Amino acid sequence: MTDDGRLVAGRYRLGQRIGSGAMGVVWQAHDERLHRTVAVKQLLLQPGLAEADTDEAKRRAMREGRIAARLQHPHAIAVYDVAEDDGQPWLVMEYLPSKSLSTALSERGTLPPRDVASIGQQVASALAAAHNAGIVHRDIKPGNILLGHDGTVKITDFGISRATGDVTVTATGMLAGTPAYLAPEVAKGYDPGPPSDVFSLGSTLYAAVEGAPPFGLNENTIALLHQVASGKVVPPKQAGPLTALLMRLLRAEPEDRPTMAEAREALAAVAAGRAAPEFPVPLPQTHPPSWQGAPVQVPAAATRAMPPDRHTPPGGNPAVNNPAATRVAPVPAPPPQQRPAAAPPRRPAGQARPAGSGPLRSRRSTVVTALAIAGAAVVGILLASLMSGGGDGDNQAGQTTTTTTAQAAGAAPSTTQTQKVATPPGPYTSAPTRDQQEKAVRDYYELLPGNLDGSWAWLAPSMQNSKGGFAGYKGWWDRVESVDLHEVKYNSEYAYEIDVTFHMKDGSDSRERKLIVLQWSDQSLFISNEQNLGSA
Repeated sequence: MTDDGRLVAGRYRLGQRIGSGAMGVVWQAHDERLHRTVAVKQLLLQPGLAEADTDEAKRRAMREGRIAARLQHPHAIAVYDVAEDDGQPWLVMEYLPSKSLSTALSERGTLPPRDVASIGQQVASALAAAHNAGIVHRDIKPGNILLGHDGTVKITDFGISRATGDVTVTATGMLAGTPAYLAPEVAKGYDPGPPSDVFSLGSTLYAAVEGAPPFGLNENTIALLHQVASGKVVPPKQAGPLTALLMRLLRAEPEDRPTMAEAREALAAVAAGRAAPEFPVPLPQTHPPSWQGAPVQVPAAATRAMPPDRHTPPGGNPAVNNPAATRVAPVPAPPPQQRPAAAPPRRPAGQARPAGSGPLRSRRSTVVTALAIAGAAVVGILLASLMSGGGDGDNQAGQTTTTTTAQAAGAAPSTTQTQKVATPPGPYTSAPTRDQQEKAVRDYYELLPGNLDGSWAWLAPSMQNSKGGFAGYKGWWDRVESVDLHEVKYNSEYAYEIDVTFHMKDGSDSRERKLIVLQWSDQSLFISNEQNLGSA
């Protein structure tokens, strides 16, 4: 290059060339106004571009500056200015005396796992802040991680990142990102989101301990993309204490990966010589994989309720980000209708359906009809008793009671116990909104531990089985004096993290974090899964 000594935008004097990025060449330069050393990135345009393509490339560079300038973080290279000189944009950035991780690996081959974890923790902290600001990097690789001479680690080159709400000006068909470090869903053609950055960071750290990225460095780009799209990662052999964490970062399904904030915490733990924390396991298969086959279609009602922390493929919701996000999961299609936990009272033998009644539309209708019949029978008995002078008048006007019936063979509440009926929330004729789902979680814990018969009816059959039937469920809750539900936090569609304290009858307290998974079935919400996430 012959631009050494050139004065850009009447202010930045170019020095030596120090690197190249996705869109151009980076120079060390001197800011003659503020008398400081900066890095200036020159946009390189392909020769022979049409005027429209040239204008698009310039807009892309300006957009890069707007995006990167949003982020101010000690582990991200700061963007100071976007200048224009001779019709071309130049990006002015913080200068860090450093060498790239790529250069370090070419010199040393591999790095010790705890050193890699330390590098990853610093990079993840910047990327977590970027995701919080609505920025997806999209090109995390060893060449974009700078190892400062003072020990500071910073990530650079948000040049092909995309901010939520910004207009995408990338040419159609342009490959955004280095194939060897792409996430499987991006290799399949889906738009990248925060989970894609998590995978790319995992690939970069994998390369740092193994000497090569998870899918190799095949010069055949198409073959390499095919390998990446398969998502099949061979466990690293030299990662030591970092092995399990890397495999979690490199999970094939985006919704199964930790968030970048979780990755930062786990990497910090490994760097400090501690065990990496566990993350919630993948959701049950009522939540189908989101990146296999055609993009998942989201029901309109659920789309309106979607929080700003999701990344979905084309045809779903816009790619947006939020620090509260923990998983990326599609809105599940309603599973096949299942019988609610509490079986409706049976019609007496020989009793026919009332004349003129059409087919029942749902099992809930069956339950309502059966309860009405049972209620009428009870009223008849009470009237007969009063007319014959029996009874002591203890039933107060307006009090609703019913005798519970067998719910499952060998796992039912007492058939002689009388208490208030508590049915699962509903009916919902369309997908329950996020607010309705959260309310259902809160209402469930309002029933506990005083109304076990009622709360039992809120559990899906699979959940009832996991509790060892009603006997097992009751056996545990009989030890609980009271419950304090401190927080209900959205995790992913139909899944919520809760912070709850159990005050035990023996005087002890247990504060826990749990993942509560809901199931929309038969126009009702049931609790289908519960997973412990550790102490709160």
